[in-house]
Amino acid sequence: MKCKLVSVLFLFFVALASAVPAPAQQTSSNPTVIPPVSYDISPPLVDLVASAPPKAPTGHRNIPLRQPARPTPAPPASVTLDQALQQLSLPLVSTSPGLDFDGIGADGVAPPDTNGSVGATQFVQIVNVEYAVYNKTSSALLLGPTPVHNIWRGFNGDCANGDGGDPVVLYDKSAQRWVVGQMNVNLNAYCMAVSTTSDATQSYYRYEFSFGSNTPDYPKLAVWPDAYYWTANTFSGPTTFVGANPCAFDRATMLSGGPANAICMQQNPSVDSLLPADLDGTTPPPTGEPNFYLQMAAPGNLNLFKFHVDFTTPSNSTFTGPTVIPVAPFSEACGGGTCIPQPGTTQQLDSLGDRLMFRLAYRNFGNHESLVVNHSVMAGSSVGVRWYEIRSPNATPTVFQQGTFSPDSQYRWMGSIAMDQSGDIAVGYSASSSSNFPAVRYTGRVPSDPAGTMESENSIMEGTGSQTNASSRWGDYSGMSVDPADDCTFWYTNEYLTTNGSFNWKTRVGSFKFTSCGRPGSSLSATT
Repeated sequence: MKCKLVSVLFLFFVALASAVPAPAQQTSSNPTVIPPVSYDISPPLVDLVASAPPKAPTGHRNIPLRQPARPTPAPPASVTLDQALQQLSLPLVSTSPGLDFDGIGADGVAPPDTNGSVGATQFVQIVNVEYAVYNKTSSALLLGPTPVHNIWRGFNGDCANGDGGDPVVLYDKSAQRWVVGQMNVNLNAYCMAVSTTSDATQSYYRYEFSFGSNTPDYPKLAVWPDAYYWTANTFSGPTTFVGANPCAFDRATMLSGGPANAICMQQNPSVDSLLPADLDGTTPPPTGEPNFYLQMAAPGNLNLFKFHVDFTTPSNSTFTGPTVIPVAPFSEACGGGTCIPQPGTTQQLDSLGDRLMFRLAYRNFGNHESLVVNHSVMAGSSVGVRWYEIRSPNATPTVFQQGTFSPDSQYRWMGSIAMDQSGDIAVGYSASSSSNFPAVRYTGRVPSDPAGTMESENSIMEGTGSQTNASSRWGDYSGMSVDPADDCTFWYTNEYLTTNGSFNWKTRVGSFKFTSCGRPGSSLSATT
């Protein structure tokens, strides 16, 4: 009976998504061209790190969470039933484990903004405010942990002078390069670096892009054939939100170390916390297809935008949308704020329930294109992970399947999601409750599972400590990536604690693979 209920609800919301017409789209066609303040090529990073002075002792620093001004969401007490809440209990997630090891530890900054990416032979992890390179076969540490700004050591710009935070690392699979970005120490510029080879310990093409007196907060990067797409929440001063600022960085020029420009399309304050689509797999999007940006629009929509960039004639660049994609109604986790409980303390943790979580993963299967993304929602009296698979993003975007994973009273949030070559989906997240310390876990599904469902979760690391001392900062994101070597193995990294305290977080890296991935006959159609 529960399986039938899940199927009926899934089909109802798919029909709803197809039946509701999208409003007239608006097009931004006043691009701003931002040249680099400075650019160069670095010596090998391993040499820069070896010659760098010892890291000076620093005090503890809580990086503030800047939230765009939005309509006040419903408080948790007024939340209604989540109609996408998974009712069906499935067997343990059908994966085989790979490597599982500790990553970078606390360095005086909170939150860690943990993420990482897997390349041909290495796994690279980045946090606030350090960087490390591991052998992906043995987990041996090849470089670091070292301050992120050491990548720009000796660079002619502010990027060499310290770390502003919100770091991201991606592996550009088709070019076999590493892409690294973070805010500069003055919080008014973005620092980018693209490796010259597939070895993250060697040299980088380095760039700094200024945003004047504004702060590009919560920046996120994505790889696409024609550009490195990016977005940030722009603030004028400490709290005045201006709007999201989607930008495209000239990928072709950056891959050769030339004077690459960024083309930006500053939005008004109604557009915030966008995510650009990040390419997974070996099949690129159709030639000329724009990049897709997604925004969470409570209480029951996602907004999709399309960014077409023209670096030759910048005035031809357009940012079009939104196309409104109806989804099952939801209430933001913790009303968008702080309510995640922990054992032995009244200190609660941030949910970041007001935004979609990194990454928006894109994959072209040949006969269809899919985007997968997640965010945190109220699920009864606790918090769960709401996830979506959206198909046909460049035609009529459709919610192919969706669900909220919250199998018990524990709180699950801070997720990151991706798909492998067989259409298997994996999502990693944090889990906590008043009787369970914050943990690193994951779940997933294979295409033959009932639509909108995930299998029972598995654990990467169970924490043994709570975050205390008036620090609610957790996340602000985590990272799930797919191994380019087999296009099957997922790599996930997130934070946890072993003892009660503050500024004592640890990180864990875990890899796993669905046992059916890559086998002949794997289906890409969800069972309804």
